[in-house]
Amino acid sequence: MSTVESNPPKTGQGEIQRLRKDAVGLVGVIFMAVATAAPITAMVGNVPIAVGFGSGTGAPAGYIVATAVLTVFSVGYVSMARHITAAGAFYGYISHGLGQVAGMVAGLLASLAYIVFEASIVGVFSYFAHGTVSDLLGVDVPWIVLALAMLALNAVLTYFDINLTAKLLGAFLVTEILMLGLLACSVLFSGGGPDGIPLSPVNPAHAFSVNGLAAGSVGLGLFMCFWSWVGFESTAMYGEESREPKKIIPRATLLSVVGIGVFYVFVSWMVVSGNGLHQVVKIASGNDPGQIFFAPTKDLLGTWAVDLFKVLLMTGSYACGMAFHNCAARYLYAMGREDLVPGTRRTLGATHPKHGSPHIAGFVQSAVATTTVLAFWAAGKDPYIHLYTLLAVLGTMAILIVQAMCSFAVIGYFHVRKMHPETASWWRTLLAPLAGGIAMIYVIVLLFQNQKTAAGAASTGLFFKLIPYIVVGTAALGAALALYLKYRRPERYAVIGRVVLEDTAERD
Repeated sequence: MSTVESNPPKTGQGEIQRLRKDAVGLVGVIFMAVATAAPITAMVGNVPIAVGFGSGTGAPAGYIVATAVLTVFSVGYVSMARHITAAGAFYGYISHGLGQVAGMVAGLLASLAYIVFEASIVGVFSYFAHGTVSDLLGVDVPWIVLALAMLALNAVLTYFDINLTAKLLGAFLVTEILMLGLLACSVLFSGGGPDGIPLSPVNPAHAFSVNGLAAGSVGLGLFMCFWSWVGFESTAMYGEESREPKKIIPRATLLSVVGIGVFYVFVSWMVVSGNGLHQVVKIASGNDPGQIFFAPTKDLLGTWAVDLFKVLLMTGSYACGMAFHNCAARYLYAMGREDLVPGTRRTLGATHPKHGSPHIAGFVQSAVATTTVLAFWAAGKDPYIHLYTLLAVLGTMAILIVQAMCSFAVIGYFHVRKMHPETASWWRTLLAPLAGGIAMIYVIVLLFQNQKTAAGAASTGLFFKLIPYIVVGTAALGAALALYLKYRRPERYAVIGRVVLEDTAERD
């Protein structure tokens, strides 16, 4: 039986313009994937909530559980990556595994997620940057000025060769990991805080109970841990631009998931230990929860380290936003080049003749993100409380649904459609994706149950109440578009999610 699908008919005018081949290697792909997870922002932003309002001192155990679940998910994910290489990773995988209707739903949901993630991170960047510039330079720069500067720089840098972005992200990523690692190692080598280095925070059973809190939410604690990984799956988006994508993308994905997980567990465990089991809960649930990081940094390393920590929070969040800009641009490009809406192949689906970047899709993403940020600013919203939090909840809800769909697409591809029997196995392509899909559905349930707490003060506004409807509406639009094409434009329907590396021929 042949394992290569026949080429679907081409539509629209002109040849498909490709991203630059062999532009980035394993290290570059890992840098871009880990940058979207934003370790320093994830730790300082999520660990205090998990400790102060979630599972308490069991938060590090929550990261162990999340690492295990996402590793299992990745086993099936990388099985698809060995055969399908496309800029619209989830879009292509789900289209091949569950059909074009599901693929279009996933494509629009993933596009929504990455589009709003950039604007969300612009919010947290401008919040950190405003505080850092004020504290260190004594200058009060309005947050909207900092936000627009970030958006402009993203637009310029991602216009060029992807290697430029990879190098810049790599520099920022290394510095933030060094800072977190320096803090964690300082706690370890100093013997910890008042309780030494307790083992209870890394007991996996404590991820499912409230520890040290009078009232907490296990669901919230686990969700904050899973939230810290958002973006790791972006490795597959760079397959068309990477060297030996069938080898690099699976390796980069697994290395990113496991590497991030081990690092998160270590850092969160040392932060809990450095503050002490009782003190850390009190600080994390107080008025300045970031002190669970800053206080031990000051005590063990000095004031200079706190100042550096704050600068790296700013640069780390910038790197995260630029990585999400790249993700959004590649999804818009991947859908545009299929010319499902006539004319988009020459616009969204175009690549720069010299740099091979999806430059038009990048500028469109910049315009959408800038409009979104300006709308929140004009409405008098706070960059952290509203812009960052609300859009992060919206994007996370959308991307988790797509991740769950992708798990079941693996089963559909290898065991229902029986593609590539040489790769299919009861563990890699059946049990692992089944377990991963069920776990992802559980995380989605956690988000729905705890979205009000996760959104905090922003949960009282109209936008928060509209979030589920925006997600459902986007999915419905995708299904309606695909069904319209199926019955009215079957030649275009056949192309949905099928334009992959090597001119629409699926990779052997």
